Amino acid sequence: MVEELVAAGATLACAGAVYVTAAARVVKQYERGVVFRLGRLRPEVCGPGFTMIVPFVDRLRKVNMQIVTMPVPAQEGITRDNVTVRVDAVVYFKVIDAADAVVEVEDYRFAVSQMAQTSLRSIIGKSELDDLLADREKLNQGLELMIDSPAVGWGVQIDRVEIKDVSLPETMKRSMARQAEADRERRARVINADAELQASKKLAEAAQQMADTPAALQLRLLQTVTAVAAEKNSTLVLPFPVELLRFLEKAQQQLPAAPAASEPHADAASAGAKSGQARTSPEDGPVTHP
Repeated sequence: MVEELVAAGATLACAGAVYVTAAARVVKQYERGVVFRLGRLRPEVCGPGFTMIVPFVDRLRKVNMQIVTMPVPAQEGITRDNVTVRVDAVVYFKVIDAADAVVEVEDYRFAVSQMAQTSLRSIIGKSELDDLLADREKLNQGLELMIDSPAVGWGVQIDRVEIKDVSLPETMKRSMARQAEADRERRARVINADAELQASKKLAEAAQQMADTPAALQLRLLQTVTAVAAEKNSTLVLPFPVELLRFLEKAQQQLPAAPAASEPHADAASAGAKSGQARTSPEDGPVTHP
């Protein structure tokens, strides 16, 4: 009798252990458990920790609640200004309702991926090339709204969408490079012209100041000689001041006007010279003396 009781107790213990093993489930901190009892969804969602289900009656499905990083394959499209580009992106999303993510959609990851690809193609067709290259934040927000609208019914929340890379044709890259080079050259010429204008104004002011103070020109000459001599050259170039040339020119113009008193004697001498030439000319015949 005792042996039968011991055997029955052991059998019950084994059965209990098997039942506990079959019914025990462990849900991780970042997971939620959705229970189906005979195919019907249980309203209670199992939280993290240890939980029990009815073996062979309940079926537990775990749903990851972490943020999922999903790369969107590169999509080729034509922009609004007729430029062919290839654009890829990345989507960050997470499940906010485990029951809807299991019941409302067959595979929420695949659904989000396909929605992201179609939305990315739509964004490419509605945007211009300059917007894709420079105004990506606005496009990211529009793409996020396009994906998030249907994803709400799937129990999924789109956290962020980012456009990663925009691939352009080689011909377009060369054209943009030429355009950028021409723009940089234009800006360089404008800067040089502005610098020349400012330098000319400063030189005009300096020339006016030197004209008012002639000694400044001499000091500038000495500074130039010092700067040239500091280079240790074998040839020394001395600039000749123009003012000195003007002074010599004025002095030369004033020299003939100085001997004004000797002009009658000069006139008489010149008249005698002319008469003497007339007397000694062979064409006039022999010279007669009075």
